[in-house]
Formats: sequence, structure tokens, C-alpha cells
Amino acid sequence: MIELTKEVMIEEVEFKPDVEEKAVEVAVMPEDKEIVIKPQKPRKDTITRPETVEAKVYKLKSRFVKERVFVTMSYIADEDGENRPIEIFINSKDLSKLPEYTVLTRLISAIFRNFNNPRFILEELQSVYDPNGGYFMKGKYIYSFYSEIALIIEKFFIDIGFIDEKDEGLDNWIETAKKANPDKKFEVNNFKICPNCNQKSLQVDGGCLNCINPECSYSKCS
Repeated sequence: MIELTKEVMIEEVEFKPDVEEKAVEVAVMPEDKEIVIKPQKPRKDTITRPETVEAKVYKLKSRFVKERVFVTMSYIADEDGENRPIEIFINSKDLSKLPEYTVLTRLISAIFRNFNNPRFILEELQSVYDPNGGYFMKGKYIYSFYSEIALIIEKFFIDIGFIDEKDEGLDNWIETAKKANPDKKFEVNNFKICPNCNQKSLQVDGGCLNCINPECSYSKCS
């Protein structure tokens, strides 16, 4: 056994940090004032989904996916009596695409309900490219599956009267070009992709490549 023969002295030492202390001001709310949180008013262009809606179903046989796709879109009449899109659903037997379809439809549905003019979604979807390439349909180049969905949404917009049907496409451009130049020949098989508008509307005319798309009017010689 080891015995301690000396008393152990414990001395209190005041700790003094090297860093100088700085005063910190704390804002204190007066007792007579209360914090009031005002509820946010809903946006005027935001749509609340009713219990019952009208809907249209479109069947899509896509070249980009294996199974057929069924696109369901619903709409309601607003305060002015005009039809407005409110939501979209995509169903298919191919369950491997379910997460992709779910994200796509939820985003588009949110745009339908929260934007007064959701037409911009058509241009955004049509500009999505598939790395494996696309195909031609009625003189128009389809870039991807999303471009096909954009075409269906556009048809839905026209069917419910949300937008007016546009007089566009290669057939209409050819008819317009024939009326302006009755002596010239326009053959569908001779058209190429226009580098400006990306439509199959480029034709050799007088030794020069010209686009007959009236919204483009591209010419390689100019």
C-alpha cells in the first residue's frame, strides 16, 4: 500500500482566454408587439382541381418505346367558360418506364395548373433529342419520345379549344409554294432537312438550296 504523506493542494485558477471578449447585441422584440404571419394569397392563374373533370385519352404507338402508351389528359372550364388543361397521365405495360412517366406527368400537370399560358411546354418537349436519332412524320422530324408527347398535347389543346389549329406542315407549305410559283415542280421525296428550322422543307431550286417553310425562308445562296 502506498500512503500519501503530503497534503494535496487544489488552487482555483481563473480561465482567461487569449481572444478578447466582444459584446454581442441581441435584438429583443417589445412585449406589446406580436409577430403576425400573413397567409399568402393564391395566384390568380393557379387552378384548383375539382372532384370531377372531363378527360380525353390518346393512344400512342411510339417508335422510341416497346409498348403502346395511353396518354390521358383532363380539363376544366375556367371563370370565362374557356377550357383549360389541368393534368396528364401516361400509362403503359412497360413498368420499367414508370418512374420516368411519373416524373414527366407530374411536372407537366404542375405547369398546367400553375401557368396561365402553358403553351411553352410544347416547344420545350419538341426540342428534346434522342441520342439514337428520330424519324420523319408528315414531313416533320420527330426528335424523341418527348416530341411525340408534345404532339399529343398539342392535339389535345386543339381538341378542347385551348389553342387554334395551325395551318402548317410540308403539305401546306407545298400548296402555298405552288400557288406562288405555279411553273415549278415540288416533289416530297426531294426535300432535305433545313439547317435553320430543322424541318424537311429544303429543296434545290435553280441550283440553290431553298427552304419553303414560310416561317424560315432559309437560302444557302443568300
